Amino acid sequence: MKTKALLLGDEALALGAINAGLSGAYAYPGTPSTEILEFVQSNPTARERKIHSHWSSNEKTALESALGMSYCGKRSMVSMKHVGLNVAADPFVNSAFTGANGGFLVISADDPSMHSSQNEQDSRFYADFALIPALEPSNQQEAYDMARYGFELSEQYGIPVLVRLCTRLSHSRGVVETEAEATPENELSFPAKPRQWVLMPGNSRKRYPQLIATFEALAKNSNTSPFNFYLNGKPQEGKKLGIIASGIAYNYYNELFPDGSPFPLVKISQYPVPADLIKRLMDECDDVLVIEEGQPFIESHLRGLLDNQKVFGKLTGELPRTGELNPDLVRDGLRQLRPELFKEIKPLAVPEIVAPRPPALCQGCGHRDVYAALNDAIKDFDDTQVFGDIGCYTLGYLAPFNAIHACVDMGASITMAKGAADAGLKNAVAIIGDSTFTHSGMTGLLDAINEDSPITVIISDNLTTGMTGGQDSQGIGKLEEICLGLGADPRHVRTIDSLPKHHEEMRQLFAEEMAHPGLSVIISRRECIQTARRHKK
Repeated sequence: MKTKALLLGDEALALGAINAGLSGAYAYPGTPSTEILEFVQSNPTARERKIHSHWSSNEKTALESALGMSYCGKRSMVSMKHVGLNVAADPFVNSAFTGANGGFLVISADDPSMHSSQNEQDSRFYADFALIPALEPSNQQEAYDMARYGFELSEQYGIPVLVRLCTRLSHSRGVVETEAEATPENELSFPAKPRQWVLMPGNSRKRYPQLIATFEALAKNSNTSPFNFYLNGKPQEGKKLGIIASGIAYNYYNELFPDGSPFPLVKISQYPVPADLIKRLMDECDDVLVIEEGQPFIESHLRGLLDNQKVFGKLTGELPRTGELNPDLVRDGLRQLRPELFKEIKPLAVPEIVAPRPPALCQGCGHRDVYAALNDAIKDFDDTQVFGDIGCYTLGYLAPFNAIHACVDMGASITMAKGAADAGLKNAVAIIGDSTFTHSGMTGLLDAINEDSPITVIISDNLTTGMTGGQDSQGIGKLEEICLGLGADPRHVRTIDSLPKHHEEMRQLFAEEMAHPGLSVIISRRECIQTARRHKK
């Protein structure tokens, strides 16, 4: 029996996994992937089955936990945003060598146009590098269907499967046909070849040729995948144009041609790239336009060192290298190759009501008071540099505070401040949030403790993971104990409530600890205004 639901792409994938017999979902929150675990946590079937769905400290620990569940024969998944896959890269690449026992999905949600990210990054390159198959849904229905398919593919070949989403699919809704009942979970079982799970060099040397052979088999499988196919198109006069469209870019292309593609087309949503389908298109067409969201992954494979003159796309300028695609951009790319077909079509106008809304710290946010006090404190110090981190408080870079001078990745505030102090900077300040501190700031603090680095670390604790919607923070009620347990000097681990009425007290505290010639840790604490309102309700 089937039923229908209106779901975000994130939700569709999560529900597909639940209905396919999911036993454990692991994640660290990050836009645009956050709603995947949130959906599992709120789903009645998942709650009834007691599917494990707790937030992890970071993406690396999340992936390793999911891999451990797969080892026991259960179906598991881990979800993160694209830069989170950088954090999880070590176990991700090595998981190809261990293989999977129970079906194992690694979900990476990319963020073209950098709506809330430090960079644009295409997770398909990670899958190719690790010799792991990838799935890239083009709509919400495929996101749902690919969860079950991905688990089955993972178990069939004994390998993890990457599922690549992107912001526009993750955060848009579509009607999805779903199963009314969920598949039973796998029974507990252990790998038939447990030695390959011990990545000693002797085992890994034997495993590597097997992994290459598996990847070659997966490449053949892609040619017959239900998510990859060939459309013949309509007869063309003169030079014949062919299209390769992948993932959500296939949807953008379809919006231009609701009655069907006029050109021969290869649709790709499973990787490795389906070589046989592409070869057929290349043989039949004079020109081929590659339409893909993100970086020119498929196009680079086709152009190669010989610079194939039949292939067009992002590398040749018909489509932009940066930002998201949309139907207008796809039409512009087609117009450059076949101008006679698009003479009368004008781009859709953006309604006046659509206006950009730059982000800002909420009124009543404790981070505001921290920056106000910090700005006043550093007036008395020369050459002060403030190293920021990833979270709501990154907005302290903007007016009216203009308070931070660097921000690179999760946890880098402390280590960059330490490096700056090592270089001779006398007044290095790091500001980091509570969730980011437990994500990847603790090891940097340990480095600073071991050398008693002359830096001031401010942990702006709002008792939640605020930037992604108020998920649990792993350090609630434990930050002082963590810092002391790492070895920080108790005399210079200070705590203060970041309230407006404490402005002068905060300013004096910041100035006092900045004057200290060794490491200081200041924990400024005030609950996120948004979670406080929800708790009050």
